[in-house]
Amino acid sequence: MSGRTTHSIVHFEAPFMIGGLDGQLPPGDYDIDHDEELVDGISWLAWRRVATFIHLPARTVKSQTSQLVAIDFAELETALRRDQENAA
Repeated sequence: MSGRTTHSIVHFEAPFMIGGLDGQLPPGDYDIDHDEELVDGISWLAWRRVATFIHLPARTVKSQTSQLVAIDFAELETALRRDQENAA
């Protein structure tokens, strides 16, 4: 089965929380990776997300170390929606 990783950047205006991570994370831009696999058995190309990862710390933080942490995509979407609602 073929796989790929897609990359995006998300922005948070305020501190936020995502399940599986300790405490609040500071606002800023965060790199996000989505691992996807090709769905077999259909006549067109389709990809299914199998994992989502956040790079810690935020892009603006200068650090000697970084982490790639698995997160739930639905929780990321919820955190982003809350951040946008609170910013409005």
